[in-house]
Amino acid sequence: MEGFCICWIIFLCTQHGAARPDVHSVVTSSRLDAIRSVYGVSVARNLIKIDASDSDSSNSVFSMDGFISNSNYIAKKTIMVLFINDRLVECGALKRAIEIVYTATLPKASKPFIYMSIKLPTEHVDVNIHPTKREVSLLNQEVIIETIQSAIESKLRNSNESRTFHEQTVDPSLSGFMARGKDSPNNPSSSGQKSQKVPVHKMVRTDSQDPAGRLHSYLQVNPASQLQGSSCLTSVRSSIRQRRNPRETADLTSIQELVKDIDSNFHSGLLDIIGHCTYIGMADDVFALLQHSTHLYLANVVNLSKELMYQQVLRRFSHFNAIQLSEPSPLQELLMLALKEEDLDPEVNENEGLKEKIAEMNADLLKQKTEMLEEYFGIYIEPNGNLSRIPVILDQYTPDMDRVPEFVLCLGNDVDWDEEKNCFQTIAAAIGNFYAMHPPLLPNPSGNGLQCYKRRVLSCSPGGGSETAEDEFDHELLLEAENAWAQREWSIQHILFPSMRLFLKPPTSMATNGTFVQVASLEKLYKIFERC
Repeated sequence: MEGFCICWIIFLCTQHGAARPDVHSVVTSSRLDAIRSVYGVSVARNLIKIDASDSDSSNSVFSMDGFISNSNYIAKKTIMVLFINDRLVECGALKRAIEIVYTATLPKASKPFIYMSIKLPTEHVDVNIHPTKREVSLLNQEVIIETIQSAIESKLRNSNESRTFHEQTVDPSLSGFMARGKDSPNNPSSSGQKSQKVPVHKMVRTDSQDPAGRLHSYLQVNPASQLQGSSCLTSVRSSIRQRRNPRETADLTSIQELVKDIDSNFHSGLLDIIGHCTYIGMADDVFALLQHSTHLYLANVVNLSKELMYQQVLRRFSHFNAIQLSEPSPLQELLMLALKEEDLDPEVNENEGLKEKIAEMNADLLKQKTEMLEEYFGIYIEPNGNLSRIPVILDQYTPDMDRVPEFVLCLGNDVDWDEEKNCFQTIAAAIGNFYAMHPPLLPNPSGNGLQCYKRRVLSCSPGGGSETAEDEFDHELLLEAENAWAQREWSIQHILFPSMRLFLKPPTSMATNGTFVQVASLEKLYKIFERC
């Protein structure tokens, strides 16, 4: 009802027997006045006008105007009133994108107030994604969201330069009265406050956008061992905020069908968990601890990152930046390395000739597909058969280059090159598996795997048994392993999870395949420990 009041529809709602109406919108020619009459003066005085449209004004099909809250507005819940072609609707992707801008721009993760009126051609609005037709999707939605995000970020940065802070004071002479009144059984306001108080077993003490509550906040970190300084972290966060998928959608029907499968087969509950969880830390090599509302979850970061990369490959189809390899690698050598790693007993050379034949066939196949791989996926193979470029899937993230041989072998063995849709899907899956945040191949220095790895390598190297060589190897291996594992966890916290909030639509299969496991619930724990 409040939304319709802003659009100049007059409402008068009165409870039976009441003398005054509970809701009374007034006739006004100003939307700001309408907002003031419905939401109050405190909201209206903290709003700033905003507008946006297509960059090409001569061929514009999109325009937006409205009001957003400034840096002085404080609220615990987002209020968004969205009209598209004068129809009150909802758009979850747009709402989440705006909240991300506010989180990144304003302190304390303030929740915004947004009123927007968007004009689009009717054929650009899809109202058939929800039975009630309340939720809509837009053609070129990512481009529109990017334009709106940029406009909001620009406005907020200007408004954030001058903020107003209100100071509350209490008359000392009233402090005793307030204390007595609080405990008085005849104080009606006291009982009213108790009835509105959140139950202890449902109280959430963390904010998904606030660093407090993360495990790293309570650990002492040696500055010399930090991988990234504060300036680098700021740069990464800025890059994540500005990260956008391509402006144009792919023209190929097969890619459009694959993207549509992603958009129509996601789990809304898991989407909410990913969008509003607090990252706590890594529980082991694969699972991260997350808090969402009053629940604690284990989340498989390998599965999540693999799915995110797969979806990004399809959404960025034929729009990839490239990572240039410092030393181009021969395909046949990479394939031989991968085949030897797959061998159960690499010391036995009985099948060496067969491996060379398989490597040669796969290398020839990939050289034949060079043009398609470069144009659609940003993978460039030189005429002499050297792999020289791989795509950028997430900005600020480089995959584990030790897994390049396995990736090349997957391209040769696992891709269905005969049917277009299956071909693109299997290539995207191979790239997703390569870019996924697998545990490093070096053993975790926090466990005993490092010692086993060291003994195995030293036993295979000539002269490796000497005490000096063992000490040098021990120190170098420890540093390399610590850096690899610390870099991975840093990337999970600062790149993977922020990117998932922006882009990932978790498939329904993740609800049952062990990707998410609930390990604790505050309500159930309270039942157990209530007597303590």
